[in-house]
Amino acid sequence: MEIFDPIEYKQMVKEYQDNDKPLDWFDTIYKIANGDYKKVFWADLEPNPYLMDWIKNHPIKKQNPKAIVVGCGVGDDAQALSQLGFEVTAFDIAPTAIELCKKRYPNSKVNYLVANLFEYDNSWFQNFDLVYECNTIQVLPGVYRTKARVAISNLVCKNGYALVSCRSREKSRQKDDIPLPLDKDEIDQFVLSDKLKEISFLAYDDEQVPSVPHFFAVYKRVL
Repeated sequence: MEIFDPIEYKQMVKEYQDNDKPLDWFDTIYKIANGDYKKVFWADLEPNPYLMDWIKNHPIKKQNPKAIVVGCGVGDDAQALSQLGFEVTAFDIAPTAIELCKKRYPNSKVNYLVANLFEYDNSWFQNFDLVYECNTIQVLPGVYRTKARVAISNLVCKNGYALVSCRSREKSRQKDDIPLPLDKDEIDQFVLSDKLKEISFLAYDDEQVPSVPHFFAVYKRVL
């Protein structure tokens, strides 16, 4: 797959998933881009506007608040958070993605790291005031989705927030899609299983043609 082809992409991901290696394909997408962040097909090349809007309207009143970006990709969200005054850690399992971020932002204050969501450093446990997750869970299969959600929740410190952006679907539909959007029951497990408090929840359709339904949810650790 020398250039992005949606059919080949889905076939590749399914093959890795069927072989119980759901994390091993990510770096391929960045290698295909060959150092050009504009060629990473899932990159919006701008920070998530819902993320930016929420933070600007709900500033975290704490000196040097810590933020972490899960699966940071080409770095747009991490850089935006840094510019808003956060001490930012941004990680991705794909080494080529982190190389790309460092090349794209050579003077960045963001701590870009290669890391695995399922094996991150113990010092990260409940250590971040803001945790941003965008589209990581939806590219994982089966039990890995639950593991990812729990790992994300465990990054949030007391009185900290998890902001979750993802594609959405109605329950029992699109079961074979890659990526597989989250339904309401699944995303509600941030509250029901992980014991975070829902602060806000938005279901919306983006501006693509055809439009794609999404969720943007904010949760808080109060216990």
